Amino acid sequence: MTPAKPLNQHFDVLVIGGGPGGYVAAIRAAQLGRTVALVDKERPGGVCLNWGCIPTKAMLRSAEVLETVRGAEEFGVLTEGVRLDYSAVLKRKDGIVSRLTDGIAHLLKANGVTVVNGHARFTDPHTVAVHETGPSPLGEDGPLYAAPPTPQPARETLSADDIIIATGSQPLMPDLPGSDLPGVITSDGAFLLPEVPARAVVVGGSAVGAEWASLFRTFGAEVTLVEMAPTLLPAEDAEIGRTLTRSFTKQGIKVLTRHTVTAIEGQGGGQGEGDGEGEGDGIQLRALVTDANGQPVETLPADIVLFGVGRRPNTAGLDLEKAGVHTDDRGYIPVTDRLRTNIPHIAAIGDVTGRIQLAHVASHQALVAASVVSGHDERIDYRAVPAATFTRPEVASVGLTEAQAREAGHETTTARFPFAALGRAHAYGATDGMVKVVADRSSGAVLGAHIIGPGASDLIAEAALAVTHGVTLTGLADTIHAHPTLGEATMEAAMGALGLPLHTAPVRRRG
Repeated sequence: MTPAKPLNQHFDVLVIGGGPGGYVAAIRAAQLGRTVALVDKERPGGVCLNWGCIPTKAMLRSAEVLETVRGAEEFGVLTEGVRLDYSAVLKRKDGIVSRLTDGIAHLLKANGVTVVNGHARFTDPHTVAVHETGPSPLGEDGPLYAAPPTPQPARETLSADDIIIATGSQPLMPDLPGSDLPGVITSDGAFLLPEVPARAVVVGGSAVGAEWASLFRTFGAEVTLVEMAPTLLPAEDAEIGRTLTRSFTKQGIKVLTRHTVTAIEGQGGGQGEGDGEGEGDGIQLRALVTDANGQPVETLPADIVLFGVGRRPNTAGLDLEKAGVHTDDRGYIPVTDRLRTNIPHIAAIGDVTGRIQLAHVASHQALVAASVVSGHDERIDYRAVPAATFTRPEVASVGLTEAQAREAGHETTTARFPFAALGRAHAYGATDGMVKVVADRSSGAVLGAHIIGPGASDLIAEAALAVTHGVTLTGLADTIHAHPTLGEATMEAAMGALGLPLHTAPVRRRG
């Protein structure tokens, strides 16, 4: 990192937070000729690189390799003695994180960004005091991004003409009886587990919960996934959520939709030490589950209970009131389509804005915000934001779901193409899932695409391009796709929506 400058330094742009929003904003502002400082509490990359996107995907890749090797005989490859070395999984994950964060540190230095380590607190609308960061709430090896400042006086003061707040968010832990028991964790705590739990209850069936459920199950845990909505991945098309539920069930994950965990008990039913009942059975926790009517239906034994039920903004401790920056009743910072807050020279990007909490959205907001504070007229457009969930099978989507399209007034046409009808999927050995396209019936414009199956996170890029630029079903269908590839499924789905399916049987219409 570039050494911190002496006290009371002034910059053109000050960025608070070094995640995929903050470091991108700092680099782009520097490229636009501004002098830039970046204040962050730990290694560059924020939650995404240190405690989210990258480490989970590294571990999920280990799970994918394990599953492939276990089924190698199907491909004509004989193996013996296949087993999981979880410590090696963690070591590989740590190595990947280290290489990538070091790379970002190098990029910041190469672009002339001054990086200051510490906790920033506003003292006025143009100035922050930088304090030493206190210990992680999760202990010595835990994340620092949510750590409070130490009580010592500030060691540095930085001022700037423009400021970009990019402090991100942290996992939400519900205030439930027993939520403070050992073994009750969020995704942050999951990275600190020294071994795979024998029994895991995962609360929340959105991307975070679904990914950890998939990971734990592949590594051999007995997993129950509890989601209060009617389907898993409730933000996705309902058909995709139902398909993922069927796939998870086949893998041995117990899925309870329309259910809620209302309390957690320690061994023997207490909130602390056991009272004798159940002692010696190895079970540390019990999660009490109720149905949609609030009626108790089940008590689930668990070694860990992982909550993946949302996030809250990292705005506490910034002293935003001293800068005059407004927050909403949840602590998020409202922004305009130019990413400006109510204070014109202060922008905010990423999770802290409460918009779409995805790393790539934060990075795109960063490019817009850096341009805006550098005098350019740009705006953010959220109409075609792709999302990906790295479960087995993968899920990805962009644009409107079928229900959303109808609610928006579109007369829709939809089609699905199953991977089971695709040659490459059979060769790959992964035929579960489908590509579903949603289009406007009159214009043929692609409104959304929803994929569950192999390579979904990569396949969604073509659909995102289509939604962004108003490509029609005919445009997708007439585009020559390489054969044999997984990408042909998007073309085939478009053909189906046009009433001209090639590798699936035509839909029989009544009358």
